[in-house]
Amino acid sequence: MKSLDAKLAELKANPGAHAFILADAKDADMAYGVRAPGPRSYLAAAGARPAQFSPEIWTRDEYGYRNLPEFLDIIREVTRQGLVDIMLMSAYVSEQLTIKEGLFRGSSVTPAARANDTTEVWAVRHGCYTAEPSQPFRGAHIDHIQCGLADCDRAGGDLPGANLGLYSLTFLNDLKADRAALLQYKAFREEAERKGFRHFLEVFDPNVDSGVPAEKLGEFINDNIVRTLAPVPAAGRPLFLKIVYHGPRAMEEIVQYDPNMVVGILGGAAGTTHDAFKLLHDAQKYGARVALYGRKINQAEHQLAFIEFLRRITEGQLGPAEAVRAYHGVLQAQGIEPRRPLEEDLKLTDVAMSYDARGVKPRHTVEIRNNPLASRAAWPQLGNGRPDFAHMTPAQRNAYDKARLDGMFG
Repeated sequence: MKSLDAKLAELKANPGAHAFILADAKDADMAYGVRAPGPRSYLAAAGARPAQFSPEIWTRDEYGYRNLPEFLDIIREVTRQGLVDIMLMSAYVSEQLTIKEGLFRGSSVTPAARANDTTEVWAVRHGCYTAEPSQPFRGAHIDHIQCGLADCDRAGGDLPGANLGLYSLTFLNDLKADRAALLQYKAFREEAERKGFRHFLEVFDPNVDSGVPAEKLGEFINDNIVRTLAPVPAAGRPLFLKIVYHGPRAMEEIVQYDPNMVVGILGGAAGTTHDAFKLLHDAQKYGARVALYGRKINQAEHQLAFIEFLRRITEGQLGPAEAVRAYHGVLQAQGIEPRRPLEEDLKLTDVAMSYDARGVKPRHTVEIRNNPLASRAAWPQLGNGRPDFAHMTPAQRNAYDKARLDGMFG
């Protein structure tokens, strides 16, 4: 059983369960185009992939972004790490890895594809689409996601592609626009139900001025969610929600309304590492049971380490600030220059996340499962990436001393 299904079953049986679903959003090609794979400052262990650049025009370093093969390598690594429950991709990327490669066979990770791309995510260079009121649009087709063809042969049982999709809605407080968006969602739901395709629902804040005060947006979104899903029976409802975190009051309001509705948060802009970790900690504290992080993971200095600490926070083993310090310890041990000095990375830059300074009581010796340093270090380590001498066997101490003498830490 996939970890997603096990956790959803646990939450259904006991809404108060501690199960928490993490999703990595690697679907940025549906929004940003060429820049979607992110900066080349972090590559998978496979290293750089061939690329063609005319030296009289520019160099690879000047270009600065990963290409698609490098992006796919990172998705493979994150999937094999096994700490996220969902890997969200575009339909094309999902075809490459899910259908053609079979990456998710035998994996605990569930593949998913973005099932629609409203115009507010059309964030191409020099474009103006994101500044216009969001309009519904769906470039992906359910059959293409499920089997890679316009029409799947459903007589053979399981289909080779992803059977989970993200559908997004944006409420603008505009009757005509919101009605049009809901009609599109209704058509998608009905098609998905007929084809046995599961989905989760993302609800964005208005991308233009809606007339709703910022402090009331949580209530506006919550009411729209409940109203939208009220006529939808269980067969057509989303597995869970993905919404902007508007603070504890709005989160608790929507969570308590219906115990059968699993509520999650979206990560939003990159921000500091403390922003990302505090958002996760606080949303979980007030009832969220899912987090889907895209830019926050994709722009991290070391994605595997970043995900490791996200998981440790959800398991209550680290508080946000301690996790930031431990993450920087891993970067230092790996010889990776952080994007920000530790003091700056410990700052909270999102006012909406500064309401509560309380956190999990720090623990200073947390073993990091699936530590990205493991390939370089065959000995136990502390949460800050330093060697844990107290728990080393003689053989591990010899390995550590040999590596140190060989200049591994120089």
